[in-house]
Amino acid sequence: MGVNAASVLNRLLQRNTHKPKALPTDSKALTTTTVLTHLNAGRLRKAVSILFASPVPFPFSLYARLFQICSSNLAIVEARKVESHLITFSPAPPIFLLNRAIETYGKCSCLDDARELFEEMPQRDGGSWNAMITAYAQGGCAEKALWLFSRMNRLGIWANEITFASVLGSCATVLALFLSKQIHGLIVKYGFCWNVILGSSLVDIYGKCRVMSDARRMFDEIENPNAISWNVIVRRYLEMGNEKEAVVMFFKMIRANIRPLNFTFSNALIACSSISALQEGIQIHGVAIRIGYDEDEVVSSSLIDMYAKCGDLESACRIFELPSSKNLISWTSIVSGYAMSGQTREARVLFDEMPERSVISWNAMLAGYTHFCQWEEALEFVFLMRKATQDIDHVTVGLILNVCAGLSDVESGKQVHGFIYRHGLYSNLFVGNALLHMYGKCGNLRSTRLWFYQMSHWRDRISWNALLTSHARHGLSEEAMTIFGEMQWETTPSKFTLGTLLSACANIFALEQGKQIHGFMIRNGYEIDVVARGALVDMYSKCRCLEYALKVFKEAPSRDLILWNSMILGCCHNGRGRDVLGLFGLMEEEGVKPDHITFQGILLGCICEGLAGLGTEYFNSMSNKYCIIPRLEHYESMIELYGRHGFMDELEDFIKRMPFEPTVAMLTRVFNACSEHGHSRLGKWAAEQLNELNPSTPFHFQILDRSRVGK
Repeated sequence: MGVNAASVLNRLLQRNTHKPKALPTDSKALTTTTVLTHLNAGRLRKAVSILFASPVPFPFSLYARLFQICSSNLAIVEARKVESHLITFSPAPPIFLLNRAIETYGKCSCLDDARELFEEMPQRDGGSWNAMITAYAQGGCAEKALWLFSRMNRLGIWANEITFASVLGSCATVLALFLSKQIHGLIVKYGFCWNVILGSSLVDIYGKCRVMSDARRMFDEIENPNAISWNVIVRRYLEMGNEKEAVVMFFKMIRANIRPLNFTFSNALIACSSISALQEGIQIHGVAIRIGYDEDEVVSSSLIDMYAKCGDLESACRIFELPSSKNLISWTSIVSGYAMSGQTREARVLFDEMPERSVISWNAMLAGYTHFCQWEEALEFVFLMRKATQDIDHVTVGLILNVCAGLSDVESGKQVHGFIYRHGLYSNLFVGNALLHMYGKCGNLRSTRLWFYQMSHWRDRISWNALLTSHARHGLSEEAMTIFGEMQWETTPSKFTLGTLLSACANIFALEQGKQIHGFMIRNGYEIDVVARGALVDMYSKCRCLEYALKVFKEAPSRDLILWNSMILGCCHNGRGRDVLGLFGLMEEEGVKPDHITFQGILLGCICEGLAGLGTEYFNSMSNKYCIIPRLEHYESMIELYGRHGFMDELEDFIKRMPFEPTVAMLTRVFNACSEHGHSRLGKWAAEQLNELNPSTPFHFQILDRSRVGK
C-alpha cells in the first residue's frame, strides 16, 4: 500500500472542504459492527479493508482501537489505511488520534512517516511532541530525539513524565551527561522527583557515564526503589569494576524485601565470579532457591559460571546435572570452568559432548588452552574449529594470535593479519592489540611499530604497553624509555606499563630514569602495591642504590614472598651478604615460608661473606626443614662457596655425595678451584672427568704458581 501519511494530510489541508457522503445511520452502524466483529476475531486486515472501502467517517474510538491493534501487530500497511481514512473523512481530526498515528508509525519503525505527519499537523499538543520524541528514541535515533526535545523546550511546551523517560533513554544511549544534568534539573522543577521510573533512568545515565557518586546519590533519593531501580544500580557498579559494591547492593535489596529480577541475580553472581567471592555466591544461591529462581535458565547458568570461576567445580557440576539447567549457556559455562582451572582434558570431553555449540563455546575451550600455554593443543583445536564452523568473531581471532605468539610463529600470524583485513576486523581494538602482542612476542619489531602507527586513531594504553614491552623484552630498554615519553602525550600509563619501565631501567642501570618513574607514580597517585614495590626494589638494587631499595621495602604495609626474594637478591647483588641473613630471619618471624629462590639468595649471601659452614647448614635445611628439593643452581652455589673460599675437603665431600653426576660447568669450577688452592687429588679427578666428557680439549691439572699471578 503506497499511501503516505503526511502526503494525505497535506492534500486534505490544501483542498476545499470535503463533504462526505451521507449513509443511513443503520448502514453506518452495521458497518461499524462488522469491523468490530472482524477485530474481535483477530482479522485485522479484513477489518481495515472494510473500513477503507466505506466512504463515511467512523467513531473516533474505533480509529483509536485500530491504531492500537496496528501498533501491537506492527501492521504498517493497515495503519496507513486507517490514518488515510481518518483524515479523508474527518474535516478536523482530533489531535489525540493523530498522536496515536505517530505512535503507531514509531512502533513500526516508519520514522519518516511519523515525522512528516508531525510536521504537517495544524495543531500539536504535548502528546504530539511526546509521541514523536518517543518514536525517535525507540527507533534508535537518540540524537534526533534530543534535538526535538530541545526544540520543544524552547517553544515553552511542558514535558510530562513519559517525555522525560524517552529523553533520558536517549541521553543514556549517547552518554549525554551534561544534557542529562539539565534534564534532571527540569524534572526537579516540574515536580516529578517522586517518579521511580525517572529516578531509575537518572541512576542508569550517571552510571553509564561513569559518575557513580551521582548515580548512588540519585538512587538514595528514590523514596521507594523498585526491582528495576535495584537492578540498575547493581549492574552499573558491576560495569564500573566495583564488584564488591554490586554484591553489597544486592544484599541490601534482599533486606529491603524487594524480589530481585533474574538479571539482578545474574549480575550479582557475575560480580562474585570476578572477585572470587564464593561465600557470598553461596548465599545468593540460597536466596535464589528460597524464592524459586534456582531453575531459571539465566540464574542457573550464572550459578554454574560463578562456582566454576571460584574453583568449586563440584557444585558447578551438581547444578549442571539438573534437568532444567542444561542449555547452551550452561554447557559453555561448565566447559569454561574446567578449561580455565587447568583441567583442559575434562573440558574437552564436555566440549565434545555438547549437543550444540556457539562461537562462545569454541572460544571458551580455546581460551583454556592458551591460558595454560598448551600451544600445540590450541593449534590443533584452531584447525578443528576452522573445519567445523564458519563462526569466528574478534575474540577467536585474538586467541589465535595469542597461539601464534606462544609458538613464535610470525608467518602464521601474518596470515591471520590478512584474514583480519579481509573480514573488516582491523579496527577492532581487541584484535589490534592482540596483533601488536603477536608481532612483539615474535621479535618482529618493525611490523610491531608499523601496525602501531596504523592504529593511531583507535589505540589505547594497552597498545602503548604492548609496544613498550616488546622493545623492553628484546633488550631495547633505551627505546622503551623513549616510547614512554611519547606515550604521555596520548594516554596515561598503567601500573603494568610502569613496572615494565622499571625493569628496563634495571637492565640498563638507568637510576635517574628509574627515580623519575618512581616520582611519576607518587605524583599521579598510582597504587604502589606489592608488585610495584618489587619492581622498585629490583631497579634500585641493580642500579647500586640499596638504601632506596631498603626504604621502599620497609614502607610496604605487607610483604609477600616475591617482595622478600627481591630484597634478598638485591642485597646479594650489592655484596651485602650479612644483610641477606638478617632479612631471612625477619622473613621467618613474619611467617613467610621461603622457596627455592629464597635459598638461592641465601647461598649467594654466604658466598659473598665466605660463610661455608653456615651455607652448608642452610643447604641441608632446605630438604630437612623446609621440604624444598635443591635444584641445580643450589648445587652450583655450594660448589662456588667451597671453591672460592678454599674449603677443598668440604668441596670434595660435597661432590662425592651429590645425587647426580656433576655437569661440565661444575667440573670446570672444581678444576679451577683445585688449581688455585693446590688440591691435586680432587683436581686430577676433575680433569679426568672433563677429559672423558670432552676429549677434544684435554685438561691437564697443575697447581697455579701464586707468586706469578698478576705478573
